[in-house]
Amino acid sequence: MKIYSKTGDDGTTGLIGGSRVKKYDLRLEAYGTVDELNASIGVLRSLELPEDVVGILNQIQNKLFNIGSLLASDDNGVAFTANLAITEENIKVLEYAIDEYQNQLPELSQFILPGGNFASAQCHAARTVCRRAERRILEFAQQSKVQSEIVIYMNRLSDYFFVLSRKLGFDSGIEEVKWMKD
Repeated sequence: MKIYSKTGDDGTTGLIGGSRVKKYDLRLEAYGTVDELNASIGVLRSLELPEDVVGILNQIQNKLFNIGSLLASDDNGVAFTANLAITEENIKVLEYAIDEYQNQLPELSQFILPGGNFASAQCHAARTVCRRAERRILEFAQQSKVQSEIVIYMNRLSDYFFVLSRKLGFDSGIEEVKWMKD
């Protein structure tokens, strides 16, 4: 399979289902930002992390591919994406992990600055890309039908990365830097 097809040289790209749209289409902005998030998670996953975290990150990356496929599908692509829907169970997996990590951390009483070790800082980078992806998906949902669980999943996912950042820093003995108003 060739990587390049030359069909996009005219400034359009093909959707799952066969239609073509401009490369600046809001749909592409939405699933492109999901892809950017997935790459950011790939950087995180390349680091030395606990096995259980790597397992969850693998699940998340697969779900993000599902979300990207759903967003990249036109009406004719439904057959391909029929089994890719995000479920309440997928959301509960994130909520369970968030709650488990939270129970192991000191209570948060004020804002903290992104940082810590590289893994926790990368979690913050993923969190912010996730928030942007969520905004792009919500914007796209104003013009096209988007499964509501996708938006909920993305919202929980950014929370997951915030709490994972804290947990990875805490487990490494790194003190959180609190935001100080000037």
